[in-house]
Amino acid sequence: MANTPVIVPIAIDLTDDIEFRPDRRPDFRYRARVRWWDPEGGGRKSLSNSVASEDEAKDWIDRLRKAAKRGIVPSLSNVTLADYGDENWDLAMRGLEPKTLDPYRAGWKLRVVPTMGHVPVVSMTNGITDRALHAWISDEVGKSSVKNTLAPLVRVMEQARRDGIIDLNPCRMTGWQSLYKQFEDELDNPRALALPDWDALDTLAEALVARSHGAYRIWGDVVRFAACTGARIGEVSGVRVKDINRFDWTWDLCRQTTPSPGGLVDKGTKGKRRRTVPIIEEIRDMVTWRLTVVGNDPMARLFTGPRGGRISTAVLRDATHWDEVVMKLGYHWLRRHGLRHTGLTWLADAGVRLHVLQRIAGHGQITTTQRYLHPSHADYVEAGNKLSIHLNAGRETAPADPEPTAPLRHLYVVR
Repeated sequence: MANTPVIVPIAIDLTDDIEFRPDRRPDFRYRARVRWWDPEGGGRKSLSNSVASEDEAKDWIDRLRKAAKRGIVPSLSNVTLADYGDENWDLAMRGLEPKTLDPYRAGWKLRVVPTMGHVPVVSMTNGITDRALHAWISDEVGKSSVKNTLAPLVRVMEQARRDGIIDLNPCRMTGWQSLYKQFEDELDNPRALALPDWDALDTLAEALVARSHGAYRIWGDVVRFAACTGARIGEVSGVRVKDINRFDWTWDLCRQTTPSPGGLVDKGTKGKRRRTVPIIEEIRDMVTWRLTVVGNDPMARLFTGPRGGRISTAVLRDATHWDEVVMKLGYHWLRRHGLRHTGLTWLADAGVRLHVLQRIAGHGQITTTQRYLHPSHADYVEAGNKLSIHLNAGRETAPADPEPTAPLRHLYVVR
């Protein structure tokens, strides 16, 4: 690592203090600090960290106290997953063949580092790994690529466990293949993951705005725009003024916002596939309003957070209390990626030709696009009606012959 680590002598107690600083940002208002006396070199040494709450500050101090008793370098308490993995890569991957290392390194660089590389090693949890796995699968990452991503992550975290930085490896996941199969089954029918109609979308957007801090209107605009274009949240975050063509109402989709070790950054779209997406009439007034608000700067973002920052699916989830809202509305199955499924399902239902839908979606394989062509319930009913018509074609519908009448009988009177 770049900085020379501070060595704490084994079994030396630390003194600590926590300072509340109201003038700082909410996530940095508590400064936790530990200090100790160096019996070898003399003098006082210290290490500090700024967090959002007093409980987080106390947890950080407790971790350092435990680490100090084992002689662990305090600077490792704040080392990020990306930095620790890069520094200890060879040690964590020892014993592997070169043919195995290449896909492992690709999985580490392309997925682990952008998704969770900024998280401190000591802050890694099962939940973080679980959400990352869900995101990779929802983003249509292949099963073998997921395996080559989880494997190096587990090995790096196992090395951190051996180093004494963590007590348990939270990235060891069992049964993820069955979870992948579950997602595949769901994705085979994206209609099950999509909103049914415009009214449902509008209700969701308004509920998310109402639940957000200050009823921030842009959250609703982001949700409507994503669903009506079939785009990912990161792609919606990346749209700039110059990307919108108001002459024919199309969007030149050429970038997305993704997590990186340094925070959210803009880069090319998935698979580097630039595409043209139609902007339907239902959201044109909203887009026009946003273009007016952001001004004439061609590189201005169409959608930003309350402080002007980039938007990600995690930012949208936290700011709108997404999970709580969708549960109350009865959409417990709806994730942010479901907005993309919604738009592509609606386009398929509207009769958009398959090859056009593939270009709008940005799919590399047409088989991926075909999943959106699954029939709806109304299609099944119509199929039954068509079969009845087919079976009855040519059959005469003349009334049946009347039943034969009994022959007349004459009664004779015998005298």
